[in-house]
Amino acid sequence: MASIENVSEESDDAVAKTLGGAQTLVRGLDVMMAIAAGAKTLPDLSEAIGLTRSTTHRLATTLVEQRFLNFTPRVGYSLGPRLLELGHLASRNMSLPRVAHDYLLQLSHDSGDTVHLGILEKDQALYLDKISGSRRIEISSRIGERQPLRSTGIGKALLLDDTEEAWKEVYAREARQFPAYRVPETEWLERMKAYSAAGYALDLEENEDRIRCVAAPIRDAAGRIIGSISVSSAAQYLDDTRMEILKRQVLDTVQAISSEFGWRARR
Repeated sequence: MASIENVSEESDDAVAKTLGGAQTLVRGLDVMMAIAAGAKTLPDLSEAIGLTRSTTHRLATTLVEQRFLNFTPRVGYSLGPRLLELGHLASRNMSLPRVAHDYLLQLSHDSGDTVHLGILEKDQALYLDKISGSRRIEISSRIGERQPLRSTGIGKALLLDDTEEAWKEVYAREARQFPAYRVPETEWLERMKAYSAAGYALDLEENEDRIRCVAAPIRDAAGRIIGSISVSSAAQYLDDTRMEILKRQVLDTVQAISSEFGWRARR
């Protein structure tokens, strides 16, 4: 008489054999995600995805044969070279302006304000996209132009992961280039510390008279800042209360864009 454990194994194997193609694909993806999360041995994988060891072994073996996984005796499973190849191809096809554009449109529509997208290039903020808002306000910016870092929301958001020493270098450099900036270095550094901790940055009429903005960084799968977005409007439409509301909208938008590049928020 077969033991209960053996009957269970045979039953699970029978179910596995009848899985449709789509279900098998999902199970294979589950295996790779479990390995990415730290599972290395067959028992660990089996427990993580909720299948028997024999079924898990068949899935893992197929993935090893297709180079999606590696297997090293006495070490276990790891992600394979095929994933690196696909990741490289995906990164080549990912254009930040193209991926972000629809999100910028939605943010501009929801807020009624002008939305910018920028990246860090040659020690300045390079504007890659601009969606004008519905208000009768002219924001003097254009796609392709470069702006300072310390006075713009876009620029400060690009610097949020930098050290205090790096911030001091930015301030000193731009003090020579743009000496009319009104915020003293000590105050600017305190603001940057607060912005870095909060995950967003503000422009409080620093770059353009009577224009304020809320900005936040876009991140890739490794958590690196690859760009930033800002919502800009006249100060009369961006009092402190409304800026608090916009912070959440901007942070939600950059999180959605960042997720397209593989970023996941830390819990």
